[in-house]
Amino acid sequence: MELLYTIAITLATLAVLVAVHEYGHFWVARRCGVKVLRFSIGFGKSLWTWRDNEGTEYSVAAIPLGGYVKMLDEREGEVDLAEVDRAFNRKPVLQRIAVVAAGPLANFALALVAYWALFMAGESGFAPVIGEVKPGSVADVAGLEAGQEIVAVDGRETPTWQALNFQLLDRIGDSGAIAFAVKYPDSDVIYESEAIVHEWLSEQEQPDLFGGLGLTMYTPDILPEVGEVTPGSPAERAGLQTGDRVLSADGVTMALWQDWVAYVRARPEQSIALKVQRGDEVIDTRITPERIVDDEGEAFGRVGVAVVVPEMPPELVRSFSRGPLESLVAGAQRTADLTVFTLNSIKKMLQGLISPKNLSGPITIAKVATASAKSGLESYISFLALLSVSLGVLNLLPIPVLDGGHLLYYTLELLAGRPVPEKIQAFGYQLGLFVVLSIMALALYNDFARL
Repeated sequence: MELLYTIAITLATLAVLVAVHEYGHFWVARRCGVKVLRFSIGFGKSLWTWRDNEGTEYSVAAIPLGGYVKMLDEREGEVDLAEVDRAFNRKPVLQRIAVVAAGPLANFALALVAYWALFMAGESGFAPVIGEVKPGSVADVAGLEAGQEIVAVDGRETPTWQALNFQLLDRIGDSGAIAFAVKYPDSDVIYESEAIVHEWLSEQEQPDLFGGLGLTMYTPDILPEVGEVTPGSPAERAGLQTGDRVLSADGVTMALWQDWVAYVRARPEQSIALKVQRGDEVIDTRITPERIVDDEGEAFGRVGVAVVVPEMPPELVRSFSRGPLESLVAGAQRTADLTVFTLNSIKKMLQGLISPKNLSGPITIAKVATASAKSGLESYISFLALLSVSLGVLNLLPIPVLDGGHLLYYTLELLAGRPVPEKIQAFGYQLGLFVVLSIMALALYNDFARL
């Protein structure tokens, strides 16, 4: 059932992104007087088709890994003399540029609308207050202290963890100074400091942004209180119930949830004497963690309980409400920021400042899409917008076979006053296909390596 859910979410995500992208091409082509022969979601054998009054065939095909818009074109077959003026290749170069650019622009438009809707619904997050600073770390040398709130990075405001995370993501692979602006609780005085880095986190496959600076962000202490008991688990057999608080294990005080987890993990199949607070009474019981073996062959104990997650103090919760126009501006800014971030990431990867292991393929996309869908509609829409921006940027890269490659050829034609020679175009398409397939192969390799 889990696999079917993942497949369904992934196919739905791809279908939306592809449909929007191809509709951009389709809509502008129609406005430019180009005859569209087929609008297809997917490749290969058609599973469902229908035609409109203008003769365009709409298709859902068997291989859901993309789509295309097929237009009347003399380079791809004979064209009836009566319809020559509707052929794509006969249109002025500016119209051809508009048709090709419309696909990626439609993806940016989707992201803009998605972020507009999210901002209209309201945005919230946790204030980025420092919990701990590791002695001798980059943050410690910069003078950052526990209890300070990071209000800006490199001059950009960071009112929430998410905003701080995004600003730090943009600095991966960089060398030089990261500028921080911080303040203390109940104070409006801003202090500025700099953290000096060199090719920061460039070798990490999954960079730990806060850890890379030597920071731990503040969260309330997580007490060893049972939030949920798994049916049939050692915890249920021991009589643990929701709301119980573990006081001690074998006489060792359990002050925090992580103390309890570490104690259990170190004792697979070993009986543990527990003291548990339930309401006003203290209960004695025994529990034997089941033995679990991880992917690396390491054995650990597990009892089958989930924690009660504490709430953030109200003063550390940041909520934002915007009107329609303000949300539109914020959505445009978020889309632009992500576009620049994606381009910078590609640049750094080519420079060797970001590990190519960060490149992800369809398996990772499927996992993240499923996880975001399970987290709620807001999380899924945000992921869809991010993916749409990435698709738009990648398609605009000047690689033949991509939209950006076509735009490169048409721009050269516009500047030179004549088309790029067919032999050069053909060679470029072969080279572009090799590059795209190589990137896809690397992304798939990284996906399987992560599995």
